[in-house]
Amino acid sequence: MAVKLKSTNREDLTKSATKEIRNSGKVPAVVYGQNKEPRAISVDSIELVKTVRDEGRNAIISLDLENSDAVDVMLHEYQIDPIKDELIHADFYVVNMSEEMDVEVPVRIDGEAQGAKDGGVLQQPLYVLQVRAKPNNIPEEIVVDVSALQIGEGLTVGDLPSASNYEILDEQETTVVTVTTPDTLEDIEEAPDEDDKPELVDPEAEPLNEENKE
Repeated sequence: MAVKLKSTNREDLTKSATKEIRNSGKVPAVVYGQNKEPRAISVDSIELVKTVRDEGRNAIISLDLENSDAVDVMLHEYQIDPIKDELIHADFYVVNMSEEMDVEVPVRIDGEAQGAKDGGVLQQPLYVLQVRAKPNNIPEEIVVDVSALQIGEGLTVGDLPSASNYEILDEQETTVVTVTTPDTLEDIEEAPDEDDKPELVDPEAEPLNEENKE
């Protein structure tokens, strides 16, 4: 069931009006998609943040449009003020609930790898997966159980459990998580470059004195 969110039309698109909207605790936004004309709106900042936090980045939102019927949307893009760390703009995309769409879904590691317990280092090179599904079938996250992984073992996209209601688009051989030995990790971090290696000195050579210096 879609989460409901109320919106208000924005008629004045000047900077001063936009600033006033933000000062009132709302977020200026645009809703578009499915052959609908883009529409400038504003939504309550706290309600939007709460919806994304509770329901996930790919939540289906029933957006209540002023003087119009509600539409099913997803949060497509958003902007954060880097200084104030506040939401300052949002884009909502109207979705067709009967059509598949491509989205990014976060990967969550579950359990403690046996290899990590034995001294190995758990590494996760992939944090999101590309998924194709109908809006109501998009998973909030994809959980990967790493409990059985030993040192030197890993999981690829092809090792993940298959699902009947969505498709993972990433290459099957793409590594999701792996357990490496501490020595391997140190070798990668501490291996010197060729330019950093010390110059070899001939033990038979005479020391350079001040008179031979140029």
